[in-house]
Amino acid sequence: MKKLIKITLSVVAGLLLLILAFIGYLLIFLPSIDPPELKVELTPERIERGDYLANKLMGCMDCHAQRDWSKFTGPTFVNTRGGGGEKWSHSMGFPGELYAPNITKLQDWSDGEIYRAITNGVSKDGSPLFPIMPYLTYGQLEKEDIYSVIAYLRTLEPQENEVPERELDFPLNIIVNTMPTEGQHQLKLDPGNEVEYGKYLLTAAACYDCHTKQEQGQYIEEMAYAGGMEFPLETGGVVRSSNITPDLETGIGKWTKAQFIQKFKSYADSGFVAYEVPENEYNTFMPWTYYASLPEKDLGAIFTYLQTINPVQNKVEKFTAN
Repeated sequence: MKKLIKITLSVVAGLLLLILAFIGYLLIFLPSIDPPELKVELTPERIERGDYLANKLMGCMDCHAQRDWSKFTGPTFVNTRGGGGEKWSHSMGFPGELYAPNITKLQDWSDGEIYRAITNGVSKDGSPLFPIMPYLTYGQLEKEDIYSVIAYLRTLEPQENEVPERELDFPLNIIVNTMPTEGQHQLKLDPGNEVEYGKYLLTAAACYDCHTKQEQGQYIEEMAYAGGMEFPLETGGVVRSSNITPDLETGIGKWTKAQFIQKFKSYADSGFVAYEVPENEYNTFMPWTYYASLPEKDLGAIFTYLQTINPVQNKVEKFTAN
């Protein structure tokens, strides 16, 4: 019996050592993605394109800001755009306390380090970024568009805003080291092909990330764009993303392109004022006032592409009060 206990203890000790060694490997050696040698030329064309991407399509300046959740659509405080500070916490269903970094103070970052962060998910110091920053999506875009974003970021005036460090729950604080992935840049920007152009725009806007349900942190592929992802609101209640597949009953299958475009444009600055939302009443997580600035041509292309994807029947209850 003593011999059996001794063998059992030895096996357990061995397994513990293997587990500790594996955890040590994850923490010390991953992620193992080096930044490329890169110097982006700050041409007027790149800066203009980067302005469009960061301020209209990719959501950079919207996420790296603070939103006023007392008002409908949660518009950003204009003076915080780019300065970071928006918080995603346990109360919103996130696995820890996460903060949007300040992206106006990248003067000590190389262009290669910024490129690596956007497309690979690795910070300047080699630590992994949590994929609330959609680097897995941005890594699909053309390199030239990433260079344009970098060029635009180089023009920003630095904001003095110190953002707290994130705190991820165990074991995600270890697993996050395995998440960064080198971008493949497989999508091509082709304005002459409306469907492919719409697909590119939809990808750049990371629509999949919010309009696809998850289970245990993993997207349910067969529910792509079918909505239902839950977002607990600071003002109370839970709002859910819409089904934007072409399902005739529960999605946007009966919508026209004109209706789709008008839905966005109804939130444009010239005709929409973000009104106060009472506690525990419906608000939306969708940054309508941000995407309302997209050109009609681009919104139309997104709609055209959405009409080609698999329709999924999924009736979404938009809001549940506490």
